[in-house]
Amino acid sequence: MGRQREMGELKAALDDALSGQGRLAMLVGEPGIGKTRTAQELASYAETLGVQVLWGRCYEEEGAPPYWPWLQSLRFYIQQQTPELLLTEMGPGAADIAEILPELREKLTGLETPPVLEPEQARFRLFDSITTFLKNAAQSQPLMLVLDDLHWADKPSLLLLQFLTREMGGSRLLVVGTYRDVELSRQHPLSETLAHLSREPVFRREVMGGLSRKDTGDFVEVAAGLRPPPGLVEGIYLQTEGNPFFIGEIIRLLAQQGELTEVDIGESPTIRIPEGVREVIGQRLNRLSEQCNRTLVTAAVIGREFDFRLLSPLMDDLDEASLLGLVEEALDSHVLEELPESRERYQFSHALIQETLLGEVSSSRRTRLHARIAEALEEIYGADTEAHAAELAHHFVEAETVLGTDKLVHYSLLAGERALATYAWEEAQAHFECALLAKGVPLSSQDPAKDIEAATLLFGLARAQLATTERHEMLQAADTLSRAFNYYADAGDVERTVEVAEYPYPPSFGLSHGVTRLIARALELVPAESNQAGRLLSRYGYLLGLEEGDYVGAQDAFAGALSIAERENDTILEMGTLANAAQVDRQHHNRPEALRKSLRAIELARQHNDLFVEVAARHEAAIVLRETGELEQARRHALVELEGAERLRDRFWLSSALNQNAMLCFLMGDWPAARDFSDRGLKVEPGDSRALSNRAVLEYQVGDFNQGSVYLERLLEIMRRTPPGPTAPYARSALVIPAIARISSMAERSDVAEEAAQAVLSSSSATPLHTGWARVGLALMTVLRVDAATAWEQYTTMEPQRGAMLGLTVIASDRLLGLLAQTMGNLDQAMSDFEDALAFCRRANYRPELAWACCDYADCLIQRNEPGDREKAVSLLDESLSISTELGMIPLMERVAALQERAASQPVGAPLFPDRLTQREVEVLQLIAAGKTDREIADELFISVRTVGYHVGNILNKTTSSNRTEAATYASRNGLV
Repeated sequence: MGRQREMGELKAALDDALSGQGRLAMLVGEPGIGKTRTAQELASYAETLGVQVLWGRCYEEEGAPPYWPWLQSLRFYIQQQTPELLLTEMGPGAADIAEILPELREKLTGLETPPVLEPEQARFRLFDSITTFLKNAAQSQPLMLVLDDLHWADKPSLLLLQFLTREMGGSRLLVVGTYRDVELSRQHPLSETLAHLSREPVFRREVMGGLSRKDTGDFVEVAAGLRPPPGLVEGIYLQTEGNPFFIGEIIRLLAQQGELTEVDIGESPTIRIPEGVREVIGQRLNRLSEQCNRTLVTAAVIGREFDFRLLSPLMDDLDEASLLGLVEEALDSHVLEELPESRERYQFSHALIQETLLGEVSSSRRTRLHARIAEALEEIYGADTEAHAAELAHHFVEAETVLGTDKLVHYSLLAGERALATYAWEEAQAHFECALLAKGVPLSSQDPAKDIEAATLLFGLARAQLATTERHEMLQAADTLSRAFNYYADAGDVERTVEVAEYPYPPSFGLSHGVTRLIARALELVPAESNQAGRLLSRYGYLLGLEEGDYVGAQDAFAGALSIAERENDTILEMGTLANAAQVDRQHHNRPEALRKSLRAIELARQHNDLFVEVAARHEAAIVLRETGELEQARRHALVELEGAERLRDRFWLSSALNQNAMLCFLMGDWPAARDFSDRGLKVEPGDSRALSNRAVLEYQVGDFNQGSVYLERLLEIMRRTPPGPTAPYARSALVIPAIARISSMAERSDVAEEAAQAVLSSSSATPLHTGWARVGLALMTVLRVDAATAWEQYTTMEPQRGAMLGLTVIASDRLLGLLAQTMGNLDQAMSDFEDALAFCRRANYRPELAWACCDYADCLIQRNEPGDREKAVSLLDESLSISTELGMIPLMERVAALQERAASQPVGAPLFPDRLTQREVEVLQLIAAGKTDREIADELFISVRTVGYHVGNILNKTTSSNRTEAATYASRNGLV
């Protein structure tokens, strides 16, 4: 009744899903408005079209396991299918799904245990496995998944819904969710989820209001079986505002009271219509027997759903037959309904009925009921209490004042560990915090745990915090980890001490949270030459090099780990250490060592079929090869890296591999491919500052400044949420803003770039990679401001990086050196650097960078304006324009056009010296005549020995001299000395 519009929209969404365009529809409204009933009607319609419908319901009570609405639907589907079909639809993800659905292992025997991954990556893998499974299943038969009462969903369930929504566009899958909008505050977990979902093209929202007066009349007529008086309809409508559940309850109540009549009672009916839904439900419940109401109150405390075998011992004054009679009384009145998929299991027909019953229970009585429920559940579950730890913890928490804290802590600990095992980090954190507070252990403190139980809870809490906290906010998690560690270390529990020290804490580049101190102490407790020591040393070197910027200390630690690995013939330890060391080497600009170690790690990883290490090592190898201009080798590693990351289904490595390939396509000028990889990477990890940085530069390169600014602003937003320091968001912002300003000729946000650069450079623990990005940014700002005074200092800083791509593929080092030399007025040095840049880009086939190098070189030649300069500049500009036009680099095309016009209007300068010698070449020639060596000339002129050699070669060619002696004679003969 009255839902034609909503049903029309929902049927359209179903049609889209059937045609392979997945949809998510949300039914929104107040309690009793008909959200679930509308979903049921759509489900019935879908089933007539051959759609399989799965239901998952959320409940207000705590105690349900994480992912409860998903578990219900997945469990039902799995029970109906053959093992062969499930293996086909789940593929390698079956083992991941079994982590939250253990009974799957009974149906699919022989499933392997998923690899141990960092928390964020582990949950990504689980979500990807479930999403892939649902999409595959929907290919066999279209699926409709109903998630009811999402306002009560746990956070992991909502995050899984977000993940699925991003991936379901090309599937035959319809997801229908229902929620109460009156339940939501801005802080409610569902509010954040809805904000994300609303940005997805598959998302639809249907806000359901009350029925109209006409529809209310029709509803009353059908429900009551007679034509109601107009006055009664008007009274019901005014009281209920068309809420279908409320209307139904009033009709049922009036019918039971015998007060429905065909007599027109006018506008002022004598029948009193209750003023609130609780009063309506209360009056309806009052018509049941006292014993039935007492039974229902106990059932309401158990939860929206309850099992007869649990209810029976709680009603110990009733025999089984009497209790069954009371349950049937409630069923007959439609207060309860049987659950079809299980025997002797019931649920309240509407959540409002359960809420009404709970509202009538005093807190003291409720506490005692929870105590009895908790003890009854322990007896029912017997040896299987661990599997139901969350439910038991909930009831023991509610019964704390009656039963004390011992079992509360015990079951909260078990529930927390179980939540960790299923990657439900938010639920785990709540369980551990609850148990610690019950024990009187402060959550924020520097004090170690007082007993082993507290230490275990703190270690669990730290693991949950590490998974739910952004990297720049991990200090509290590290402190919690330290408190557990210190207890184990002080107690001499070496095994647990090492377990805490080895936990895969993700490094915060340039920001130490003290984990290295834990590892150092753990190393004191284990035998110096043991395998434990080797693993700890490998981890120690990794964190020393990345968090504390201690390259020497890191190398010592790695050397110790590799020594142990060699003596023990432990190739697992060797390849893990090499992969860690390669990243540290690259971060500290030791590219040859990074490449050597990466290649060796790849070799060992392939021998041992260790995909994780291989992907990590290929990532490092590809970066080094990309930076040194070995494009084809870098591409080979990057493609294999991506293939491995897709098999791993690890979010960090998948986004890393996609970003790696995007950058290589960027360097080739293949913008469509670069965008495709970038889009895929940002879909996997929307907040990846690497992808946002590169995408912003790409959009500016092709002249789409508006789109580029969108990605830049997203990058800056991440930076603003990060405390100032030597972190990647600050280093990237310091680099990208000036790079974009040079491309666009619009020097905006330069103050932000300078502040970001100083935040990086002022830290003593920053890695050279991040300080290098900051310095490239400052060097570009020096060029933009034509600041000759600081250009020399920047030149000296950048010179050791010759022959490489710098800073996220933003600029070749030799081109940057040329721009700095030009800024400080040393045009000859600038041309030498630009020549090197051209040679590097041609060899590497980095076409966009080659186009910019041609343009900047031509600008320098036009500025110098010596004989032959204009002709060479014109040739370089032609090449730059040809490349930039082909690649659609609009800002560069405009810059080249302006330089061409300037070159065409510029008069040819008269030569100042014979044989077209330049000023700098004459200076070098004079020092040659004075008998100076190349090193002495370099020191006197403040240029590199390599540049001196370049000038000497030009002098010999121009003066037709065979050696330095003939050149000195030429200088004397022409009056140059």
